[in-house]
Amino acid sequence: MARQTPLSTIKRYRWKELGLFIIPFMIFLLAMTQLLLARSVRAGLVPTSSLSAKNLPTVEGLIPVLGIIAILFGVNVLLSFTFPKADQVLLPLVGLLSGIGVMMALRIGPNLFPPDPALGTRQLMWVIVGIAAFLITLFGLRRIEWLRNTYYLWAILGIVMVGITLGRSLRANLDSPTHDQLNIGPLNLQPSELLKIFLVIFIAAYLSKNIDEFAGDDFRIGTLRLPLPPAKILITLLIMLGLALLLFLGVRELGLALLIYGIFLCMIYLGSGKIRYVISGLVIFFFLGLIGYKLFSYVRLRFDILGINVLNWTGQSENIYQNKGGFQIIQGLIALANGGIIGTGIGLGHPTFVPVVQSDMIFTALGEELGLAGVFAIIGIYLLLIYRGFRIAMETTDTFSKLLASGLTSIFAIQTIIITAGNMKILPLTGIPLPFLSYGGSSIIANYIIIGILLRISHNTAMEREGLA
Repeated sequence: MARQTPLSTIKRYRWKELGLFIIPFMIFLLAMTQLLLARSVRAGLVPTSSLSAKNLPTVEGLIPVLGIIAILFGVNVLLSFTFPKADQVLLPLVGLLSGIGVMMALRIGPNLFPPDPALGTRQLMWVIVGIAAFLITLFGLRRIEWLRNTYYLWAILGIVMVGITLGRSLRANLDSPTHDQLNIGPLNLQPSELLKIFLVIFIAAYLSKNIDEFAGDDFRIGTLRLPLPPAKILITLLIMLGLALLLFLGVRELGLALLIYGIFLCMIYLGSGKIRYVISGLVIFFFLGLIGYKLFSYVRLRFDILGINVLNWTGQSENIYQNKGGFQIIQGLIALANGGIIGTGIGLGHPTFVPVVQSDMIFTALGEELGLAGVFAIIGIYLLLIYRGFRIAMETTDTFSKLLASGLTSIFAIQTIIITAGNMKILPLTGIPLPFLSYGGSSIIANYIIIGILLRISHNTAMEREGLA
């Protein structure tokens, strides 16, 4: 092995990643400064007319963002010496989203009802734990083939977690929504956050092992040919899908059903390349949704809220608004409208008028204080994140790695669409979090594990391309 010289070390440093980190670091410092100034103005400590350099916050007030900056810079240095070939755009995007999530938690926490001043600190701690999980995944997952060879183990672990959650939820009222939570001491974990990763690993491994089956005939019932995958693939995947969707019946979470079924359709399309399978899957989903609408009152209620016309207010709209959960959605729409084009400014809006704004409705808080321009910027960050994920999938030559990277990236895409559309009353509101932005530990840890897998695939692909693997 060639001896490393200072010059070679400098050349292999992840300069592109470090340069991209400069933008998030500047945003963090400016946003935190504005937040602290807004708090001083609202508290009457600093008159608006006398704002000057003397009123700028001290270093102590900037400790949370300085901590994020130090951690992300440390990760950049570490990866430069250990994984110099891994994608250099993904982590700055994730770091920016995570920092904005911490900033919003710091901003929202003290104004909640009741106040929760430690909300931002806990979110920062979860980000640190998530980065630790990211590094463990990146360093521990030396060969992606290990996931493919042990895919049944991940499926079993996912089923066990679902079973535990179902056992707890069966004691709840069938007509009232519950939360996908598993309480372990002081921790409130969401099994579905890990389940979605296990599901993608299982489907990617199974499809890669049976990819030749797609060259055969479609699913047949006697002489009837249906636009569905071959029987061997379809039956196995439907069993896994059915077990996963049992979680929807147990925890009454419509968003979880949409997410899992969306992942299933994406993986089927990625494995087969046949759009007719997706179309037939959507038709089946429509009929399953119709059955769910007829059977479950909580599903009907979610769709009733979509029927509220805020421009033509009726007695029925008032009833849904006051008594059937419409208050949260309408307050969210008011917050978005209040933000206008450029927003009220960080710390100058009233996002806590929206119930559960720190998790389910974080998009409306961003829309109010950052405005339409800020919302478009957030969506642009997600689009870049999704683009880099699919690019990593396209560059790898291994079928399993390609399906795995595509499937994990699809999680970000589907989840973002579901929660943002729910906040804007385009789809029924669901309880799934907005990746890296919503408050919650399970989501942050799971999402950082996904980033760890993607960067490991990217690094392995680059090493194989250069013949160094």
